[in-house]
Amino acid sequence: MRRILTIDGGGIKGVFPASFLATIEDEIGAPIADYFDLIAGTSTGGIIAIGLGLGLTATELLRWYRETGPRIFPRRGPAGIFGGLLRAKYTNTALREVLSQAYGERYLGESRKRLLIPSLNLAAERVHLYKTSHHPSLVHDYKVPAVEVALATVAAPTYFPIHISPEGVPYIDGSMWARNPLGLAVIEAIGVLEWPREAITILSLGCTSTHLNVSWQKRISLGASFWGARIADVFMKAQSSSAIATAHALVGSQNVFRISPDTSSYHFTLDGVQHIPLLEKLGHAEALRQFASLRDVFFRTKAEPFEPCHKLEPQPAPPLPRPAPAAMAVA
Repeated sequence: MRRILTIDGGGIKGVFPASFLATIEDEIGAPIADYFDLIAGTSTGGIIAIGLGLGLTATELLRWYRETGPRIFPRRGPAGIFGGLLRAKYTNTALREVLSQAYGERYLGESRKRLLIPSLNLAAERVHLYKTSHHPSLVHDYKVPAVEVALATVAAPTYFPIHISPEGVPYIDGSMWARNPLGLAVIEAIGVLEWPREAITILSLGCTSTHLNVSWQKRISLGASFWGARIADVFMKAQSSSAIATAHALVGSQNVFRISPDTSSYHFTLDGVQHIPLLEKLGHAEALRQFASLRDVFFRTKAEPFEPCHKLEPQPAPPLPRPAPAAMAVA
């Protein structure tokens, strides 16, 4: 049996899946990543996926959100809010710093798990999937620093500036086309890894859900003033629905466990750091509620070790310091 974990995008709402997974870790007494063969994550879900692949526990990642969220999304005064109309709401300086603290100088190819991380290449005008070297044809992405992959998948328009890679390629948030990476993960498993579809089960975690709240009977003619603030949500909900439908069609609805509770009454936002404690409590409670039905499917036995097709070249050791020249004898 092959087990897949997918985690949606959602900004600071990534606290919910991080808390959910941390609670499961407490129940099973082992790192959550040990039980999955492939992990896919978009945006904030990508941060979690990369962290899990590099050996961080969900408990450590939850602590990371709790401690660094206010640095990534600092509170802004009226001048900052107005400035957000002309430029990105936040810089990515603090985000780069805290990601570097979490991942160090490690590369995607150091992941202990197969990873799939969506982004969007603006220069080429095409989607880009960062992947570990889990197939012989995957010969480039594993050499990319983990921090660069994370910055590419989280560069949400209006929130963060475009991420420019060290090669000069502009990337923006993978949520622009795959906020829910569930469908991509299933296609990767069947089409690239050639896993039998009847042997695949997926745990798909959203960052909570909200209703569009469109009262059709009151709004017969809907123009730009109505759709302007909602069209991105409509696109993302449609993409998520399509991803779920794709997974159900390919592996069967009985093998897809989708968890993303409705939280419309809370009015969570992508940068609402004041909601971190509540999101953490919701993730904890939902994990306890779902654990009994998930335990036998995902957490009875650990996944097989991942052996990448291509490995990073060993880095040369730094040169030893040269001994100081001996002092000349004085006659």
